[in-house]
Amino acid sequence: MKVMRKVLLIDGYNIIHAWKDLKRIAQYSLEDARHALLEIMQDFQGYSGYHIIVVFDAHMIQGGQEKKYIIGGVEVVYTRENETADRYIERLVDGIPKNIHVMVATSDFLQQTIVMSRGAVRISARELLEQVKQYRKSIVREYLDKPEPKSNTLEEWASPEVVKILERWRKQS
Repeated sequence: MKVMRKVLLIDGYNIIHAWKDLKRIAQYSLEDARHALLEIMQDFQGYSGYHIIVVFDAHMIQGGQEKKYIIGGVEVVYTRENETADRYIERLVDGIPKNIHVMVATSDFLQQTIVMSRGAVRISARELLEQVKQYRKSIVREYLDKPEPKSNTLEEWASPEVVKILERWRKQS
């Protein structure tokens, strides 16, 4: 089993209402806004190296049970009845071993203060958005900096290791 060294906890609805694009989507469909946030976090997880957990409040749903899913590698949690995302995140921060780097993304100042007092690093919704934008810019730069291939052959696009393996197979047949 892979050992996590970095965890990013996200207050899902807080981020949705803090990011202009997601907030606009939420005006029409909260479900679509959740999906958009999760897609962004799936991409960001690979870049950041964080194990990402997005927590959504479901505390007002009578009889609601805590639900956890893995969607595209991102852990998604819906809280149980009478438990806010803030409280769930606090409980999670308390249970994570101290040798794990924990960062909590929320624009709620009180929540930021509480998780900092418990050993987690806080990041505002705005700062997380900036990190996501930086990630996207780096992907575009990486793509644009790649030299154009001279031809459209597998050897041109494959890594040198793959080319060597293919060459060995070709010689064997």
